[in-house]
Amino acid sequence: MSEMSQPTQHAREELDPQIVRKRFRIWMLSLLVALIAGGGAIIYRMVEGLSVTNLSTFVPWGAWVAFYIFFVGLSAGAFLLSTLIFVFGMEQYERVGRYALFTALVSMIVALSFIALDLGRMDRALNAMTYWNALSVLSYEVRFYLVYMVLLAVELWFAMRIDLIRLAKEDQGMKGKVANAIRLGSDDSSDNAKKKDHRWMKILGILGIPIAIIGVHGGTGTLFAAVAAQPYWNSPLFPVIFVVSALVSGTALLIAMYVIQQKARGKDVDFGMVKSLSMLMIAFLIIDLGLEFYEFLVAGLTMKPEKLAILNVMFTGPMAWSFWGVQLFIGAVLPIFILFNKRFNQSTGWLTAAAIMVVIGIIGVRFNIVVPTQIVQSMKELPNAFYFPNWVEWLSSIGVVAMGLLIYSIGAKFLPLELNEDEVNSHE
Repeated sequence: MSEMSQPTQHAREELDPQIVRKRFRIWMLSLLVALIAGGGAIIYRMVEGLSVTNLSTFVPWGAWVAFYIFFVGLSAGAFLLSTLIFVFGMEQYERVGRYALFTALVSMIVALSFIALDLGRMDRALNAMTYWNALSVLSYEVRFYLVYMVLLAVELWFAMRIDLIRLAKEDQGMKGKVANAIRLGSDDSSDNAKKKDHRWMKILGILGIPIAIIGVHGGTGTLFAAVAAQPYWNSPLFPVIFVVSALVSGTALLIAMYVIQQKARGKDVDFGMVKSLSMLMIAFLIIDLGLEFYEFLVAGLTMKPEKLAILNVMFTGPMAWSFWGVQLFIGAVLPIFILFNKRFNQSTGWLTAAAIMVVIGIIGVRFNIVVPTQIVQSMKELPNAFYFPNWVEWLSSIGVVAMGLLIYSIGAKFLPLELNEDEVNSHE
């Protein structure tokens, strides 16, 4: 990381296009191998059912549910970050604006794929849309997901529309053909049309804020909070914590993906933007830690045996390594130390490492939400359960993540997600 230790990134020679293409081919091949391997595990699970996993009657929600709420959080966080740019005019982050919208859309696809794996009968997945239960949080949630994904796709289209028209006219290769198909016949690139695009993006962003906060990730938190039989989940603070942690993970993911993409392509990194986003990430993280502190404090002060038993499992039991090591040390202590240490916070490499640590930490948070509560049995006659994902769960999870990365990589290659320097400079 030493070569990235300067506060500003100086322009450097572009990488040979052949090297960039070779890197892309190796990356795509690796993802295809992971997808095929994971696909085999998914087919095995579909044929044999949930009996091939370590899920049980006592622990029916495991790794797939943890990854589901993790990726829903990534999506909501990335979208809310995009609203800072397109709704509130924070143009210092505009380089990642389109990436944020596309990341939010891909993350929702991955999230819904994970929850599909967890369904005992995948063929009945659409029943949640077909049948309506006015008292079911899930009935509302699936509809929020659908509206939210359509909103993301439409807003992203308006964000790219002018560049899609340009590419359709100028590029004779595959990128131009894709742009020509996606522009949907639109060919007005006048200044008035650009203003209309920005107006629609602002309208959609404003509409999306309550959908993302209340319906998407807040709603996902409500799914847990409404489970009265689980005392740890059954808290009005749960949906709020879900939203704040979404902002943490979404910001962290965008930082990491932006820097990694720029480095892989041999392009300059906007250090000022990366550092500003990193400070924003840490601010969200500190708020999240404060909410978690009160969550644990109130649960402990109730002195209710069932809540104390869950905290005991989380802090000293079989999940303690995940809480202290992953969630707190890797996901919070180290990133905060890096961001407030002058030796490290002037390095793009260290800031990226901090962002990756935060993402890993939030994965730990999701596992600590899902698993410990189920390990402790509410009926005293039953022994406490134990759960750890087996190879089917891990391999299928790798396959789903590889699918998401494939979609993202193809989109990043063929869609105009990156602003050119003229567009950036026009707002400076």
